[in-house]
Amino acid sequence: MKEKLLRIGTAYLPVNNVDLSSDWYVTKLGATLNYKDKDKAILDIANQSIFLVKALREQSANFYSANGEECFSLTFEVDGIKALEDIHREFKEKEVRVGEIENRGHSGRNFVFYDLDGNKFDVWSELSPIFKKKFLT
Repeated sequence: MKEKLLRIGTAYLPVNNVDLSSDWYVTKLGATLNYKDKDKAILDIANQSIFLVKALREQSANFYSANGEECFSLTFEVDGIKALEDIHREFKEKEVRVGEIENRGHSGRNFVFYDLDGNKFDVWSELSPIFKKKFLT
């Protein structure tokens, strides 16, 4: 059966302040701001469209596993360990809240980081082979 869903076009993230959050994503992560009003901002980052949506206080895209561990909803990929170490160092220099680089028992390494609203993200050192084939060759 041929796959019918071709890609994930947009992810939505809850934020408290659209202006502050969109500025944070642009200055800290290098996102491109495409649109902004009082209720939402539309960004391009990592070949993905991200909507920052004004939400009720103390909401995030995080969830908890059955073991009680706070989980992230998105993983960003970089191309190799050196790229992971470089972006980890850059995030620290930009005062982004980051975790340590981890070995999670699978190929590559990871670290987590958080935005202004506590949305938790993952960064993985292994770039998808399909992405490499389609976009980097």
